[in-house]
Amino acid sequence: MKKLISIRYVVVSILLLVGLWQLAFIISDYSEALFPSPLMALQALIEMILDGTLLLSISASMYRFVIGYGLSVIIAVFLGLILGSLPKVFNYVNPSLQLLRPISPTAWMPFVVLLFGIGDLPAIVIIFIAAFFPVLLSTVSAVLKIDDIYFRVADNFGIRQPALMWEVILPAAFPQIANAIHLALGSAWIFLVAGEMVGAQSGLGYQIIDARNNIRADILLATIFVIGVIGLLLDFLIGLAEKKILKAWGGEQ
Repeated sequence: MKKLISIRYVVVSILLLVGLWQLAFIISDYSEALFPSPLMALQALIEMILDGTLLLSISASMYRFVIGYGLSVIIAVFLGLILGSLPKVFNYVNPSLQLLRPISPTAWMPFVVLLFGIGDLPAIVIIFIAAFFPVLLSTVSAVLKIDDIYFRVADNFGIRQPALMWEVILPAAFPQIANAIHLALGSAWIFLVAGEMVGAQSGLGYQIIDARNNIRADILLATIFVIGVIGLLLDFLIGLAEKKILKAWGGEQ
């Protein structure tokens, strides 16, 4: 029943958004070529599906996203667990992390393109940067906030490293880590599109630039809609995975 209610909220919200779009189209003085209606965008979406360009763009983007985001999360969590367990070492590393963290991933784009050229790597690197710092710092924070009772109990049972890390520290810190992974997903997806606009010749971001260059605003808006839908689905999937892991480790269900 709860799932049906959630689906209803999603459907109504999207219909309201499309309704506002149609209203803006009706009252707007802009040319249809510059500001198409929802129906025109739908026709463009069908066109992209039929000629295969949409599937190719989604495949290219998802390939880059899975590699960049996956590597970023794995490395950030691993380093975060280590640095969180070594607070004196983290005190020396933290100033450099805080210096690099506020820099927008797109600011690195010219340098990344110079190093790696045009293709998959620039977008993957940008995705990696976008997700890395939030997950790393949240993991360190989560480890530092673990109650001492966990370590006392582990000591009583004779649990030592590396078992302590995977059997005690990671499960105890996981709720906060999972929240950071969830939030980083949105940032990584946003910067994937930005990275593809500059450093790629395929994918959803490139498709937006290509549509702009060809003055196909209907394709541009259809692609934007697809990006939003995929982002919504990714958010749902990561939330589902988070709940299953928490349930397996005896957390909230």
